[in-house]
Amino acid sequence: MKQSPPPPALDWCLFLDVDGTLVELTDTPSQTTADSEIKSLLREVAERLGGAVALVSGRGIDTLDALFAPLQLPAAGLHGVERRRADGAIHGASFVDTQLDRARAALRALVDAHPGTLLEDKGRTIAVHFRLAPQAEPSVRAAVADAAKQLGPNYHIQGGKMMFEIKPRGFSKATAIQAFMKESPFSGRRPVFVGDDLTDQDGFAMVDAHGGFSVAVGDRVQGRFYLPDVTAVRAWLGQIAALHDSHRA
Repeated sequence: MKQSPPPPALDWCLFLDVDGTLVELTDTPSQTTADSEIKSLLREVAERLGGAVALVSGRGIDTLDALFAPLQLPAAGLHGVERRRADGAIHGASFVDTQLDRARAALRALVDAHPGTLLEDKGRTIAVHFRLAPQAEPSVRAAVADAAKQLGPNYHIQGGKMMFEIKPRGFSKATAIQAFMKESPFSGRRPVFVGDDLTDQDGFAMVDAHGGFSVAVGDRVQGRFYLPDVTAVRAWLGQIAALHDSHRA
């Protein structure tokens, strides 16, 4: 039986996936927008939790900042490859990884041959989306696997929502969450991670192992707790935003 998250508490630290969790999925990454409601909610939740709120996403940090402007939260981008601490310090600064150039060329040829597929070059990772061409999945899977194999053991494939991504090995949402949990204002708090995709599963295991709560959005992944959709996530965030007023009362 699917269980709703426990009542929110002021001693939480909150880690949030973005696409499919805070904002609705779109056909292509560039179509995604963040409305004023979610920006206000995030600002209020961060205030209630003493700043212990971080975005943990496959998007780059620069893209997250543009999406949620003018709000700038602590963030992990590219599935943990880059990270901005609460004090603003950046780990794993963005750059164009030239080791991926051969894979870039191969995957660009792939998308040119399969209308509806999309190459997303994030500098340090590259992804192929096939949401608009689901019939191309076998071809995309094979081409990404071949490109990754030629890169050697320092890279691997990250599967996601109708996409495959090549990224450096050794980084994940779990490693990003673990790093945040060693730093102020996250350390000493109960970790809560909310996400909707396979890329969030290792982060779920991380917070559960540290006495926290994993919250799955929808049916794609399994967490200790469950919210059905983006609308439910926003309503739940509203409960956290209201904590301070209830506490004072």
